[in-house]
Amino acid sequence: MSPGADVADLPRILVVDDSRVVRMSLVQQLKTDYEVREESDGEAAWQTLVIDQTIKAVISDLQMPKLNGYQLLERIRSSKLRRLQLLPFILLSGEESEEERLGAQALGVSDFLTKGAGSAELATRLKNLLALTEAKENIESDREQMVQDPLSGLFTRKYLEVQVAQALSHSVRHHVETSIMVIGFDDFAGLVERLGRSVVTEVANRFARMLAGKVRHEDSLGHFGDGQFAVVSPGTAASFCYTFAERVREAVEIGRLSAGGQTIAVTISIGIASMPGDAVDSAAGLLDLAGQRMRRAMAGGGNRTEAGGVRPVMRPISINRALELLAARRSAAVRPHVAGLARQLLPLLRLIDEELGLALPLAELEQRLSERNSTRK
Repeated sequence: MSPGADVADLPRILVVDDSRVVRMSLVQQLKTDYEVREESDGEAAWQTLVIDQTIKAVISDLQMPKLNGYQLLERIRSSKLRRLQLLPFILLSGEESEEERLGAQALGVSDFLTKGAGSAELATRLKNLLALTEAKENIESDREQMVQDPLSGLFTRKYLEVQVAQALSHSVRHHVETSIMVIGFDDFAGLVERLGRSVVTEVANRFARMLAGKVRHEDSLGHFGDGQFAVVSPGTAASFCYTFAERVREAVEIGRLSAGGQTIAVTISIGIASMPGDAVDSAAGLLDLAGQRMRRAMAGGGNRTEAGGVRPVMRPISINRALELLAARRSAAVRPHVAGLARQLLPLLRLIDEELGLALPLAELEQRLSERNSTRK
């Protein structure tokens, strides 16, 4: 122990052995560099490990009452607590046999030593195990930070690039398209200035949750920038991505997002890029192209979708959807669907005509719809 060092600052190690003499010997070997806690049987050690989250490693005898070393190790490795699953565990045996070694390895032991091993050997093994565990924890932490934004739970932009690369590889192998959609709130900086960062962040997170509920399981949703999101859609043609983008854009325009006890009217702009349709040679390049098109849509007035000349696939809309659009004074979005909507309404119009005796020109309506359908074919 370095001069002035506090025992509380040292890593805490649990020593488990039914022999008080062995425990005292191990404590003497370790007390310079570790704070040592002792237990005399496996069951007591298990209870200690569940309660004491500061224990960094276990050194256990093989033969003990109540719960032997094998049983303690098995219980630790099968625990639902991840810290116990990864806890360094050194098993000590008076007579190390090949059978014992293989049994311990099968249960997930970190290291296996005979009680005759010197104190230097034990200290070295323990030090290396703790260093390895710390390195693994750091890697896991870095991976989680790369993959997931801590506030929204969405993928980070860095991880999205990995997802795009994988999707493009799949596209090449299976000769299918991959599309990317980048979505941003129009005048995001102005929203922050008017409403405050916390309110706008809540609005953005609500939108992200809504979007997460609409994308496919195989799609990847993540952050692209401040107030901006990206969706990676493997196996999806740009035209179908455009259709989905328009539905999302219209839903935001017509609807209202609430935050901080107030209802907020916002619009979004969307950029779409796809491979092999767009001449881009990398995953990052494809993601950036979708972002450029989003910014172009914003510069053109916002509340629009830019896809580099690709047009959306026309899909029928429901009567309820048509009424929502009309209520929002967006009749232009309904006009392409008028014929299909009229066909849906014909049975209702016939019933209204019969009940009210209006003599509606339904035969003429059907004739017009039929002619229109023939002309389009």
